[in-house]
Amino acid sequence: MIETGERLLLVGEDREYFVTAGEGQFSTDRGMIDLGALAGMNPGDEVRTHLNVPFTVLRPRPTDFFVHAKRSGAPMLPKDIGTVIAYTGMNREDRVLDAGTGSGVAAIYFGNIAREVKTYEVRPEFARIAEKNIRNARLENVEVVAADMLEATGEFDVVHLDLTITPAHVEHAFSLLSPGGYLSCYTPFLEHTFVALDAATPLFRDVHCYECMERELTRSARGTRPSTRVAHSGYITVARK
Repeated sequence: MIETGERLLLVGEDREYFVTAGEGQFSTDRGMIDLGALAGMNPGDEVRTHLNVPFTVLRPRPTDFFVHAKRSGAPMLPKDIGTVIAYTGMNREDRVLDAGTGSGVAAIYFGNIAREVKTYEVRPEFARIAEKNIRNARLENVEVVAADMLEATGEFDVVHLDLTITPAHVEHAFSLLSPGGYLSCYTPFLEHTFVALDAATPLFRDVHCYECMERELTRSARGTRPSTRVAHSGYITVARK
C-alpha cells in the first residue's frame, strides 16, 4: 500500500509525472490530480484528474530516477551502469563503495542489487541532493557520505569511481577491496582512462577497459533505422584484485 510522502510515477496515454503522495493538488494540462488520494492506493491502481483523464499509479524503478530525479550534473547512463554491474558481478551479498555520487543515480541502481552501498561525494551540496533522491527511492541500505573517498575505511567487494581519477584513488581503492574484489572506474576522456589503466595495471591481476556503444532503433512510417544520436559516453576500466 502506498504511504504518504512516497514518490510515485503517474503514467497516462502520452504523459508521465513524478509526484509525491500527500496533501495538495498537482496541476497538469490534463487536469488536477488529488495527491492525497494516492495514499492508500496500490501500484497499478488508477487515479483520474478532475477532467476524468486516467493515470496509472506506479512505484518508480531506478530507470525512472534516471529520468526524473533532481540532478546536480550529468549522471552515468544506464548502459554504463549496467556494464559496471555485469563486469563486476555485483550481487546481493556485496558491500559496495561508490565515489563521485553526483545525483545518486548509480548508487540507486547499485542499492537495488547489493547488500549495502556507501557512496562518497566531496561536494556537500551534491551530497544533499543525492541523499534526498536515495531517500525517495526508499533504499535503507545506501549511505551518503559527504567526504573524499580517500578518507574511506573498511572492506568492500566492489569499489566504483566516477570522478577525476588520480593514482591515489586507484591505490586507495586497492587497499579497500577484499581479495577477488573489483574496481571499476568510469572516465569520459581517454586521458583520465590512461591514468586509471596505468595506476591499476601494477596493482591488480586482471585489468580491462570497455567502451559500451549504444544506438536506439528509430521506427517511423518511412522505415526503421538506427538513431543518429552520439553513442559514446565514457570508458569503463574494470580491475580485479
